[in-house]
Amino acid sequence: MTSVSLIDNSSNFSGNSRSLLKKRTLLFRYLAEINLIFGIWYLQWRVTHSINFDALWISIPLLIAEIYSYFGGVMFVIGLWRPLVRQIKSLDQMTPPLPRADWPTVDVFVTCYNEPPEIVEETAKAALAMDYPATKLRVYVLDDGNSADMRAMTERLCIEDLQSPLLQQEANRIDAEHSSLLERLKQLENLTLNTQVAEQWLQASSESGVSESTKGFVQSLRQLILWLPPQHQSISERLTTERKALEEAIHKKELELVELARFRYIARPKPAGVPHHAKAGNLNYALFSGETSGQFILTLDADHIPKPQFIKRVLPYFYTYNLFTGKYDQNQIAFVQTRQDFYNIPPGDPFGHRANLFYGPLQQGKDGMNAAFYTGTNAILRREALISVGLQYFADEFAKDEKRLDEFQLIGGVSSNSITEDMNTAMRLHGAGWKSIYHHELLAEGLAPDDLSSTLKQRLRWAQGTIQVLLRENPLTKPGLSFWQRLHYFKTMYSYFSGFATLVFIACPIIYFFTDIIPVKTYGPDFALHFFPAFIINRLTFLAATWGIPASEVWRSEQYAIALFPLLIQAVCSVFTGKKLNFQVTPKQRQSGIYLRLVWPQLVVFILTILGILWSLYRFAIGHLNYPEVHLLNGAWAIYNLLLLSAIIRASVWQPPKEV
Repeated sequence: MTSVSLIDNSSNFSGNSRSLLKKRTLLFRYLAEINLIFGIWYLQWRVTHSINFDALWISIPLLIAEIYSYFGGVMFVIGLWRPLVRQIKSLDQMTPPLPRADWPTVDVFVTCYNEPPEIVEETAKAALAMDYPATKLRVYVLDDGNSADMRAMTERLCIEDLQSPLLQQEANRIDAEHSSLLERLKQLENLTLNTQVAEQWLQASSESGVSESTKGFVQSLRQLILWLPPQHQSISERLTTERKALEEAIHKKELELVELARFRYIARPKPAGVPHHAKAGNLNYALFSGETSGQFILTLDADHIPKPQFIKRVLPYFYTYNLFTGKYDQNQIAFVQTRQDFYNIPPGDPFGHRANLFYGPLQQGKDGMNAAFYTGTNAILRREALISVGLQYFADEFAKDEKRLDEFQLIGGVSSNSITEDMNTAMRLHGAGWKSIYHHELLAEGLAPDDLSSTLKQRLRWAQGTIQVLLRENPLTKPGLSFWQRLHYFKTMYSYFSGFATLVFIACPIIYFFTDIIPVKTYGPDFALHFFPAFIINRLTFLAATWGIPASEVWRSEQYAIALFPLLIQAVCSVFTGKKLNFQVTPKQRQSGIYLRLVWPQLVVFILTILGILWSLYRFAIGHLNYPEVHLLNGAWAIYNLLLLSAIIRASVWQPPKEV
C-alpha cells in the first residue's frame, strides 16, 4: 500500500471543509527555484559557448529541443506551486446539518457505446447501491449503440431494483401517505355535503335573537374558520381550496410511486448524414431531451464502478453555509473531479496506466489555482452550470450557422468542439466564471485497456483532442480565463508537442556513433560544470514533486512520456493537416495479439542505438576510436534511451499470465 491511495477523511476540524498546502511544498519550491536558475544558466552557456557551427543541422534542433524542454519545466514548476489537499465532511455529517428534505436530486449518467452489457450492469448495480435517498437518485444508461441486449438488461435490472427491499420500503411509505391523503379527502367530501346548510345556520344564529354571549360565540367561530389561511369569503370556498390542495398532494404521491423506477435507458436517435458528436452528443441528448432533471449529474464511463459513499463525499463542496440566513446556499462550483484508478492493472503496469502523478500533484496543483480538469468520468457536475454555458455556446454557433438548430440537443452543455470533450468543457466552464474542485479520494474504479493497441488508441485520442482545443479555443486568448487557468490549459497542450524534442534527443547519440558528428562543441570540463549540476537539481526537484508515488510508477510514466514520441508526432501532424478525427471508444475487453508492428519506429531506434554502441565498441577494440570519453558519454545517454524505449517494446509482446 502506498501513500497516494490514502486520504485523510477525518472530521476533526471546524466547518465542513478545509484545504491545506500539500506536505513538502516549501521544499519543492526551494528546489524548483534553484532548478530554474541552474537551467537558465545551462541554456545561456549552450547558446553562447557550445553550438557546433560545423553541424548546425543537428546543433540547432538540439538547442531548440532543450529550450522547449526548459520552458515545459518552467510551466511544470508553476503548475505545482500551490497544490491543495482538501478535506470535507460527508453530506450527512455537515454542521449545521443540511435537512434531508433539502438534499438535491442526482442523475447518474453511465455512458456506453458497444461495451458488453455485463460490464455496464456491474456499474449500474453499484450506482443503484450508492448511499443516497432512493427518491432523489436516478441512474441512466446512455446507450449510444442502441443495443437490444443493453435495453433488455436495463429493463431486467429496473424490475429487480423495484423489487428490492429499499424500494419496497419507499413504495410502502408513499402508499401509506397516499392512503392517508385519500382518507382526508373522503372526510372532507363528507363535510362538504352539509357545508351550505351549516353556513346558513351560522349566519342565522348570529343574526337571530339569541343571547349576546351565544351570538358572540357563533360570530367568532365563523370568523375563525374563515380567518385560517388561506383567507376566503365563505366556508364553502375554504373547503373547496382544501380539496384542491389534497387532490394535488394525492397526484404528487401517485407521481412519486410512478417515479420509483429509478433505473432507466436512453438511446438517442442517430439519423444518417448528420453529426452525432460522439460521447458529447450522447451526454447532451440526455441533458436536453427532457428525460432527466437532476440538479447534479454524476458521469461514469461504462466500466467505472462507484463506491457507496461517492455522492455523500462530493456533494458538500457545492454548498456554502450562509450565516445571515441560517441556511445553505449553492455556490459557484461547477464540478468536482475525483481520482481515477483501475482494478485490472497487471503486476508491473506494463501499459503505464497508473496515473497517480496526474491524479495527485498535477490535479492538486491545478486545484490550487482554480483550474482542476474534468476528465469525463468519476465527477459530479452542476446541471445549471452545464446548461447555462452550453446554451451560450450554442447561441454563438447558431449565430454563425442557423442550420445548426437541428443539432441543439447535441452541442449544448458538454463541448462537442473536440474529441476530448471533457477538458474543453472544463475550460468553457472556467471561462464563464464557474469554479472547480479536485477531490483526492478514490470513489470509483474502472477497467484499463490491457493490450497495447487499445492503449495507443486511447492515448492518440487524448493527444489529438487536446491539440484540437488549442487550435479551436486557444486558452491564451480565450475570454474569461484567469492567467493561471490559461497557464494550466496551455501547459497540457504544450506537452503534446514533446514528440519532436524527443526525436532529437534520441537521434543525437545514434548520429554520433556512426558519423562522429557532435551537436555540442565541447564535452569537456566546461560541459560537465554546466550540465551535471542542472541535471542533478532537476532530478531532485522531480523527486520532491512526486514524493509518495512509488518510484516504479514514476519511472514507468517517464518511460511512456518518451516512448510515445511517434504517437505524439502523429497527433500533431493529423490535427494541423486538417485530417478528420473520429472519436474511438476504448475497447473494454482485451484485444489479444502481438503488436510489434505498432511500435516499429521505436524498434528501429532501439536497434540503431544498439548497433551504434556495438560499432563504437568494435572501433575501440581495434584502436580506431577517437575521443573515447565522448563515446562513453554518448553511450550512457544511449543506454538511458534504451531503458526508456524498452517499456513499450515489452508491452507490445506482453501476454497475460496463463490461468492454472
